[in-house]
Amino acid sequence: MISKKYAQPLFMIFMSFGMSVIMSGVVVAVNTGVTDGFISRWFYSWMFAFPIALIAAFTMAPIIRPLVNKIASKE
Repeated sequence: MISKKYAQPLFMIFMSFGMSVIMSGVVVAVNTGVTDGFISRWFYSWMFAFPIALIAAFTMAPIIRPLVNKIASKE
């Protein structure tokens, strides 16, 4: 089992993976349709989307977390 101290980075990696898969698939489907070659276009698009999503998650988390803590209720 992986140490609890890695929970947040692992969460961001898995979340970035899932979101980049879904978003790249939707964007490719909207732009080119679900036709022959869709899976290869989707995979090609995802190869670029995942690293960008991962970098964005790790860059934005330290900025967004304090903002959320400020506006979220203490209840």
